Amino acid sequence: MNSSGDPAGEVSGEAKRAAAKAGDHPVVEWGARLGYGASGVLHLLLAYLTARIALGSGGGQEASQSGALATLAQEPVGQVLLWVIAVGFTLLALWQLTELITRHEASDKAKAAGKLVLYSALAWMSFTFASGGSTSSNKQTKEFTASLMEAPGGRVLVGLVGVAVIGIAAYHVHKGWRERFLADLQEHPGRWVVLIAKVGYIGKGIALAAVGVLFITAAIQQRAGKATGLDGGLRSMRDLPAGTVILLGIALGLAAYGVYSFARARYARV
Repeated sequence: MNSSGDPAGEVSGEAKRAAAKAGDHPVVEWGARLGYGASGVLHLLLAYLTARIALGSGGGQEASQSGALATLAQEPVGQVLLWVIAVGFTLLALWQLTELITRHEASDKAKAAGKLVLYSALAWMSFTFASGGSTSSNKQTKEFTASLMEAPGGRVLVGLVGVAVIGIAAYHVHKGWRERFLADLQEHPGRWVVLIAKVGYIGKGIALAAVGVLFITAAIQQRAGKATGLDGGLRSMRDLPAGTVILLGIALGLAAYGVYSFARARYARV
């Protein structure tokens, strides 16, 4: 027992030490970098699908995480890459778990928790496609929104989700514009990487803002089908004035974020 006589505190301390040791393990560090590389592949595919929507050739393929993975699954070496991506996201999620346990600041814990959920979901989705299955981000978003809408105060909750997504979008834009992403890196990557990262974060922020607007619209109109995730947000922009130009700009931003993710795999503070 520790000096304070608190068994719970002793267990907590042991858990943090174990998490810190796991987080510093070379396999986890290598895996986290692999995960950032997997994120790069995913965003490049999202950029491609977004550009297709902008040019009117998107067809039935979703411009979403599931759509990107489905596109990869159709390629000759797609299944192999999907397994690699799945492992990368799994190890990146594991590293975020160690960050969640070892971090002291509430804001750092919240960020780690959010990323843990995100990368775990991407890992599960990647394993699903690698195993020959399929899933739909659009369908999952609609089902989530419909379930939330049926809860007490559902419309308010859906609206709050939209506001939260817009907040995340604003955070991406701010992080890109102010170059706050440099704090995530162990050394300065060079000006070309900084420029690409700025374009990437801002472009991704704009795309996320469109998703947030759809949630708010769904809440106002009480129609869960309006919230269709990233794909729906991008398609809603196509009919705007200069919608094609806006979408091509977002595609460029997503591609830039993808390239930056590869650089982050090299320079990330892990």
